[in-house]
Amino acid sequence: MNRFRQTVLALLLLLVLAGAGQARAEEPFDAGPDPFAAEDAKLQVADPLEPFNRGVFWVNDKLYFYLFKPIARGYRVVPEGVRSRIGNAFTNLAFPIRFVNSLLQLKFRGAAVEFDRFLINSTVGLGGFFDPASNLPELKAQNEDLGQTFGRYGIGHGFYLVLPVLGASSLRDGVGTLGDVFLDPWYYTGLTWAEQGGVKGGEIVNWLSLDRDTYEQIKRDAIDPYLFIRNAYIQRRQAQVDQ
Repeated sequence: MNRFRQTVLALLLLLVLAGAGQARAEEPFDAGPDPFAAEDAKLQVADPLEPFNRGVFWVNDKLYFYLFKPIARGYRVVPEGVRSRIGNAFTNLAFPIRFVNSLLQLKFRGAAVEFDRFLINSTVGLGGFFDPASNLPELKAQNEDLGQTFGRYGIGHGFYLVLPVLGASSLRDGVGTLGDVFLDPWYYTGLTWAEQGGVKGGEIVNWLSLDRDTYEQIKRDAIDPYLFIRNAYIQRRQAQVDQ
């Protein structure tokens, strides 16, 4: 555990240094206003590990087509309504991640909404399998994580990173994912890392069974799926940070 903590601290230090370096690199030489250039800079990310990232992307691609997607398609024998309820339960259990990160970003209204959603869905929604809170317009689901919290306080991505199985990420968001592990209730269940990995794998398969072949469409339409996903990821994350 001590070695794990040291690794996390080292990654955090790298994150801060990389974020600061990125911020300096994005300072314009001319101090004159150029809002379009500033907006473009926010949607760019360094990719010094591109050969490595492309290798992981290739492995993830094969895992998707030859492992996860076939399992997900076979799993579709389970009625879609049941699979949707299971997805709701997984989402409900991740409440602490969204709640704590809303507080860290001083989004107190969002934290209150998450608390109310969790209370309603855990009781009326029978442990989160149903989502009656979504029927209330004022209880719109929040989507917060530690990577967004870092971004909210001006920490840049550092550099782009493709994670095994998890896919598109960055140094900032990768460290955020590590931090969010300690807010995930599964971490405190006493399950081994392998057992927790099995649970998360089940969550991925359930989600893929509900997906309408989005990745296949990207592979068909994009000239370079790697670049398409990298750019789309950075744009989506920036939109989440700015909301």
